[in-house]
Amino acid sequence: QSVNGGSTEPYGTPLLMARRWEVNFISLVENQAADSTWLLTLLEEAEGGFDQFTRSYKSYGVHRMPDNSLVFKEWAPAAEALFLTGDFNGWDNFSHPYAKKDFGKWELHIPPKEDKTPAVTHNSKLKVVVHTRMGERLYRISPWAKYVTRHEKSVIYDWVHWDPPQPYIHPRPQKPRSLRIYESHVGIASPEGKVASYSNFTHNVLPRIKDLGYNCIQLMAIMEHAYYASFGYQVTSFFAASSRYGTPEELKELIDVAHSLGIIVLLDAVHSHASKNTEDGLNQFDGSDSCFFHSGPRGEHSLWDSRLFNYSGWEVLRFLLSNLRWWMEEYRFDGFRFDGVTSMLYHHHGIANFCFRVNYSFKSTVNLTSTYCCVFKEILSFFKDVSGMPTLCRPVQEGGLGFDFRLAMAIPDKWIQILKEFKDEDWNMGNIVHTMSNRRYGEKCIAYAESHDQALVGDKTLAFWLMDKDMYTNMSALIPMNSVIDRGIQLHKMMRLLTHGLGGEGYLNFMGNEFGHPEWLDFPRVGNNESYHYARRQFNLVDMDHLRYRQLYAFDRDMNRTEDKYGWLAAPPAYISAKHEGDKVIVFERANVIFIFNFHPTNSYSNYRVAVGPPGKYKIKLDSDEIHYGGHGRLDHNTEFFTEPMEFSNLPNSMLVSKLYYLLP
Repeated sequence: QSVNGGSTEPYGTPLLMARRWEVNFISLVENQAADSTWLLTLLEEAEGGFDQFTRSYKSYGVHRMPDNSLVFKEWAPAAEALFLTGDFNGWDNFSHPYAKKDFGKWELHIPPKEDKTPAVTHNSKLKVVVHTRMGERLYRISPWAKYVTRHEKSVIYDWVHWDPPQPYIHPRPQKPRSLRIYESHVGIASPEGKVASYSNFTHNVLPRIKDLGYNCIQLMAIMEHAYYASFGYQVTSFFAASSRYGTPEELKELIDVAHSLGIIVLLDAVHSHASKNTEDGLNQFDGSDSCFFHSGPRGEHSLWDSRLFNYSGWEVLRFLLSNLRWWMEEYRFDGFRFDGVTSMLYHHHGIANFCFRVNYSFKSTVNLTSTYCCVFKEILSFFKDVSGMPTLCRPVQEGGLGFDFRLAMAIPDKWIQILKEFKDEDWNMGNIVHTMSNRRYGEKCIAYAESHDQALVGDKTLAFWLMDKDMYTNMSALIPMNSVIDRGIQLHKMMRLLTHGLGGEGYLNFMGNEFGHPEWLDFPRVGNNESYHYARRQFNLVDMDHLRYRQLYAFDRDMNRTEDKYGWLAAPPAYISAKHEGDKVIVFERANVIFIFNFHPTNSYSNYRVAVGPPGKYKIKLDSDEIHYGGHGRLDHNTEFFTEPMEFSNLPNSMLVSKLYYLLP
């Protein structure tokens, strides 16, 4: 039934009516609908509703009461006893025992000191001492810890009690009409080879993002992770903002300033797996192999070397759903990008070959993100799934999972394949267009030409595939462009614009790629002698007037600003009127904007007829060949193009484009 109780129509009916040809998925949609109803009903009966259940972060971990007493609460079903130790009691392992409650829960109440101040002060260190049934004594960080730090010479993180006041100033921006995402990592957001800070991002990177015309930031590697080189995908403390970049208050300031600029902020949420660390992670928190995870081989991801959550566990659901709510309410994140959703969807975690109906484990997801996203309409969500599972971006009321967007992962793979395997004259326009437009009707996609995946060591960015080592010696605007740089700059702009205009209902760019960042990304590790040299973004290259990186930056900025004006990302899918193999020309119309691309390496065209829908006068609004974009200035922007009532490519009107220049002069 519907979430608000206002309809008696079963979940899934609209989707089944619209998709009767997808016979193989009918039982899938019906199961999704039944599971959604089951979960919401059960939460209402057992926990007082979904809202109460997902606010469990307000009772678990540590909380200060109005009288300054402190309440500590944990879930450790396999533990024999729990104690709290730390700076506040001189690290006494036995003076503060937890009381055992029902269902594996433990609680401790510490009254205030004589002066009425809290017994555990702000910024003091704590540990949970777990006594196991095997007689072991384990020192653990609370799974609900809000802040953890590591001493420079230490390997293990410490739980730090964090309790300062933090007022917010700026309201959340509304969901943007068109979504233009700047994929970011705080630690590498500096030209210097070091771990950059939240404050650096706030003061030096946010103004660039605003100038570039992006209206959404995806922050990666925020959940605390002990291993920096994991890119944030080996999470150890799910409620703690990474302390290597600064304090929680500095992250809150970053988000608040972004909101003041009209930019929404999404968190990269890693709920598909967790670090194997024990002393500073969730693994074996209560001394058992299970607790938050499946026991045995089912609880381990063989490729990621990490632990896998038991999504059917009630307390695991409480933990993960409350985790999302925590980031949304405490830090005011505006939504989430969910990583590794394929692993959450299937019992085999996407490791083996499979079909949709085999080993499908829908409850693992509907119990988590879809129900959350359905109930809290104000948040924005998208995800990464390599299986192509249908209905993930359809409303829960229709039998879908309720996500807003999915990543169009085939697009960057197609661009890399083309650059690796084909000469310019052999590019297949139809194949490119098919990849750009091949998405399931009614399920919105985030298009991207490249992301952080292509920037990592072992892969190459588009700029590096196009220009390679010439980027190091021939990017000066004070010397004539050689053919490699010329071709690379022109194709870099055209590939990104084609992706932006045709590839989806949102657009994503990884930080630095907008200006063709010349280096790959490699975090400090044993294999590179713990070097930070490639764990950075050289924004300073854009600030140098004599370098052509500035030209690529300018084109990316104006591409976003043009989209902001005309809104093609929010418009229905494009009408593709030409994908001419001989001419190497692609033409399509979206949001009453005509996109014309000539990918031919040697041929120009005069009076080239293109199909047009709405009649009238057309003018050039964005031209990749402009001089200040690193082009050659071959088009007259004062030219006006008038339509004729001449049917062409199944559109009622057409017009002649006086000059359609080839790629290089």
